[in-house]
Amino acid sequence: MHRQHPLKRSAIALFIAAALAGGQASAVVTDADILNDAKTTGDVVSFGLGTQGQRFSPSTQINTKTVKNLVPAWSMSFGGEKQRGQESQPVIHNGKMFVTASYSRLFAMDAKTGKKLWKYEHRLPDGIMPCCDVINRGAALYDNLVIFATLDAQLVALNQDTGKVVWKEKLEDYAAGYSASAAPIIAKGKLITGVSGGEFGIVGRIDARDPKTGKLIWTRPTVEGHMGYAFDKDGNKTEIGISGTTNATWTGDLWKTGGAATWNGATYDPETNLIFAGTGNPAPWNSHLRPGDNLFSSSTVAIDADSGKIVWHYQNTPHDGWDFDGVNEFVSFDYKDPKTGKIIKAGGKADRNGFFFVNDRTNGKLLNAFPFVKQITWAKSIDLNTGRPNYVEEGRPGNPADAADGKKGKVVFSAPSFLGGKNQMQMAYSPQTGLFYVPANEWGMDIWNEPVAYKKGAAYLGAGFTIKALHDDYIGALRAIDPTTGKIVWENKNYAPLWGGVLTTAGGLIFYGTPEGFLKGVDAKTGKELWSFQTGTGIVAPPVTWEQDGEQMIAVTTGWGGAVPLWGGDVAKRVNYLEQGGSVWVFKLHKGS
Repeated sequence: MHRQHPLKRSAIALFIAAALAGGQASAVVTDADILNDAKTTGDVVSFGLGTQGQRFSPSTQINTKTVKNLVPAWSMSFGGEKQRGQESQPVIHNGKMFVTASYSRLFAMDAKTGKKLWKYEHRLPDGIMPCCDVINRGAALYDNLVIFATLDAQLVALNQDTGKVVWKEKLEDYAAGYSASAAPIIAKGKLITGVSGGEFGIVGRIDARDPKTGKLIWTRPTVEGHMGYAFDKDGNKTEIGISGTTNATWTGDLWKTGGAATWNGATYDPETNLIFAGTGNPAPWNSHLRPGDNLFSSSTVAIDADSGKIVWHYQNTPHDGWDFDGVNEFVSFDYKDPKTGKIIKAGGKADRNGFFFVNDRTNGKLLNAFPFVKQITWAKSIDLNTGRPNYVEEGRPGNPADAADGKKGKVVFSAPSFLGGKNQMQMAYSPQTGLFYVPANEWGMDIWNEPVAYKKGAAYLGAGFTIKALHDDYIGALRAIDPTTGKIVWENKNYAPLWGGVLTTAGGLIFYGTPEGFLKGVDAKTGKELWSFQTGTGIVAPPVTWEQDGEQMIAVTTGWGGAVPLWGGDVAKRVNYLEQGGSVWVFKLHKGS
């Protein structure tokens, strides 16, 4: 038997220790890896490049001086006839990249070469009811698992190396209108997921599960009146309190089918141990059927990661009548109070309703609120003392009960449209500049209300609408926003609506994609475009960056689709020349540079 020399064994041990100290990825993803994701450069193990969702990378190899030398390293096509919208953020660990694709597919590939290692295609039933395209926004990594949600409202965990299914759990009944497309996150060792389906009268909620088994730990509904539950290791449940107070802000029984879907997932702040979940529109859209604020719809809800109890909430659009889902990400950051100079643990949210909100993330207190789009018709402003909107009453669609025939309420023109000042596309925050980088859209809609009754699995709107562009030359605008002053520091306009997320780096750069197919790199301080590349199809996903073998890489998923071509009315016609696709593109600096 060959015996290794003791000195050789010592040298190998020292080499391994040094490699680990240098930040080399371990074989499995740990809680520490996830907590440190925003600081480490060798991987991307969470949605948002860190659970707080800042999408800021400390990497500097690609910077304002070198970005001009960025070239494609590889591209991989998802193939087949299944194109449609590709909104996935890649995650990268241990030399592998994991990317979800339309129709509930998951691909694993070599992160350096793009070689496909394996793929999983979820078997979807015929009756799925996704409201806004067959998209998926990404996967979570934990231990040796890669976990994602499916359009028929299931969760699937696969072995990272083999693609073999390790566990599968049903979120809810897809025949009742439930689906799921958000990227799960890991918070304090728990798998955190939401649900989609607000247009079908489902009940929103946030679930915490054991990521190794998929078994429930707790569930917290996001509609007032519904009971939360905790589960023991055998699956037995105990009550952990009703969300809110039954009928306090909902009259009658409409809370039973109240919507407030958590369809865009959540962020997690380890400093406060709070999960921040945005909630969607109340159901139905016809607000005259449901007097009151309709909690916890169109809100930010802060949930204790251990207990599953709501610690605080802030409602961005009380008594929503415009489909202003409040699901947009709540991004933790340190806010310098302009009056006192004091640093406050805060969170920022660019809401679908057109206002940017800054809240104290420890208690939900409103610190600042201001418009980030140019035209808002439903409210004049947000009262910083009460935290409530100053409504424009004539900006609400009319009550169909007031019409002579009782079938159609007064039509109003509303801005922003229900597709929002910002929708699912993720903003970024740079602690270097102190600015948020928000992919905004300027558009409006004609909207009216109609009678409607709930029927399981049927659309539950009670509204009609047509979306319209406000300007001939642009709809989208990437905006750098100062959260303390509310000022737009710079903006880059775009003809088509922006529907993809943003990445910011310590190299002084912002990366974002356009529906016209360009991935762009711009100066974080000025917005000056420094680099662009035409990927061949629209980009509706957020870029990421990581370092591998001494080289910084940029990756983005490409493929036009999402809600705009399906719901966009006049705007959809304006951009109907855009082509679908389905690929991952990876870039790095040219070696001669």
